[in-house]
Amino acid sequence: MEDEDDCPELVPIDSQPRPPAEQIPVTIITGYLGAGKTTLLNYILTEQHNKRIAVILNEFGEGSALEKSLAVSQAGELYEEWLELRNGCLCCSVKDNGLKAIENLMEKKGKFDYILLETTGLADPGAVASMFWVDAELGSDIYLDGIVTVIDAKYGMQHITEEKPDGLVNEAARQIALADLTIINKTDLVNEEELAQLRDTVSSINGLVKILATQRSRIDLSEVLDLHSFDNKNSANLAEKLHLVKSTRPHLDKSILTVTFEVAGNLSEDVLNIFIQNLLWEKTFKNKEGLPMSVIRLKGIVSLPGKTHQVMLQGVHELYELDETPELWGEKPRINRLVFIGRNLDRDVLQEQFISTVVQAGDRI
Repeated sequence: MEDEDDCPELVPIDSQPRPPAEQIPVTIITGYLGAGKTTLLNYILTEQHNKRIAVILNEFGEGSALEKSLAVSQAGELYEEWLELRNGCLCCSVKDNGLKAIENLMEKKGKFDYILLETTGLADPGAVASMFWVDAELGSDIYLDGIVTVIDAKYGMQHITEEKPDGLVNEAARQIALADLTIINKTDLVNEEELAQLRDTVSSINGLVKILATQRSRIDLSEVLDLHSFDNKNSANLAEKLHLVKSTRPHLDKSILTVTFEVAGNLSEDVLNIFIQNLLWEKTFKNKEGLPMSVIRLKGIVSLPGKTHQVMLQGVHELYELDETPELWGEKPRINRLVFIGRNLDRDVLQEQFISTVVQAGDRI
């Protein structure tokens, strides 16, 4: 097992300061202990890419306090600031301290090309991602670029299929469900059949996610950075991607899966908001077995009356947003495409509810 406790060492790189108006992307790196998260960070930070990268490491530790270093390489010097994180991980009781650390970083060290945030192996990356959406003060300085989940090729299936008590989500499956990119690491420890089975399982959980296979977390940096998974810069690619996504079958009972459908026509924005809030907040939709649907990740391209541009829908847990994209509908048919990733999802029920409420209300406008 690779040592996950070593802090990545950074290498001297030449860099020009960024214009102060530009936002800095934050990439969340998650995965089970031993999957290779820290190895990935080490690899990224030791590549000659002429980027200034700040790294925040965050893991559970012994005792009531945990000290982890935040390290930044700039013009060949290593800056280090110690953070005291109490009561566990960044996404729980210490999330405000974690945000403050990033604010201090932005003030004290100047602007950076990237911030990489490594979460504990048991963390819910969705909770961490939500911080960057709701913190208005940080909104002008940084933006969430994407969630990368590292999976151990040898033990990944064991983690994903581990039975949890009723009502609890399997952490490994949830990390995959939230990911924009999954890296199956240590592929040299498994055979082709085992790797193919793991790939299929990952795809069955998250039909949108990109899957890469690596040894010792060695990966092309362009695959990890500048994902633009939470903004509209890649809206054209997203529309194409949504068109190709297929609904999946659960790999286990009560497991996480992907549901997708498309319907033509304009939508009522007000009724769309009510539909999403009932789905994400109130959890009023139930599948055919009577179990409440729980959506972990939501993406879509929708058509709103009076808008010539396509609108992107993004959701993580209970947070969501509608964002107008640069893409024009033009002569293209106005097709709404939605992808839901979560537990107890039923495609037929979701589509029926969507058409009977949102689409019909949009048609009346």
